[in-house]
Amino acid sequence: MEPRPLLEPELIDKAKLGDKLAFKQLYQLHHQRVYALCLRITGQVSLAEEATQDCFVRLWQKLPQFRGESQFTTWLHSLSVNQALSSLKKHRSFWSRFVSSDTDVESISDEYEDLDKILLKLPERARIVFVLHALEGYKHQEVGQLMGIAAGTSKAQYHRAQKLLEALIDQGQVDIGGRNE
Repeated sequence: MEPRPLLEPELIDKAKLGDKLAFKQLYQLHHQRVYALCLRITGQVSLAEEATQDCFVRLWQKLPQFRGESQFTTWLHSLSVNQALSSLKKHRSFWSRFVSSDTDVESISDEYEDLDKILLKLPERARIVFVLHALEGYKHQEVGQLMGIAAGTSKAQYHRAQKLLEALIDQGQVDIGGRNE
């Protein structure tokens, strides 16, 4: 008889004590969602991969601080957002404000591929605000605190992102909701 698989809380407790196999299982459970979030925030596959790796290194370091006062996924999500924003700041001088349309998005899951393709065409700040507010559910005040901008600036960038997205969709550059490229 095979032993039953460990539940997430058991994996967390074991990983906190330094169990690398338990941590590997946590990684396997969560790395795709962390990567997708990092990609949407950073706008580049290479930065998303780096931010994802950094996030899990940071998770290994900070896991003993997790007390279970919130859900693990909520805590990991916050860690991921902060890590993606840190990676962006660290590499800001190495990337342009717009990503070319031939960006490698092969590794993105099919469910989000069209949305991610169009998001990658947005200017950096508008994209980050849109992702954090519209997709991840942060309030403008929270987005402002994360990014070091005023809540009003977050609202303005969100409005800008909406208008740019509408224009890109109207131009037929991306197939969303049955529209063709």
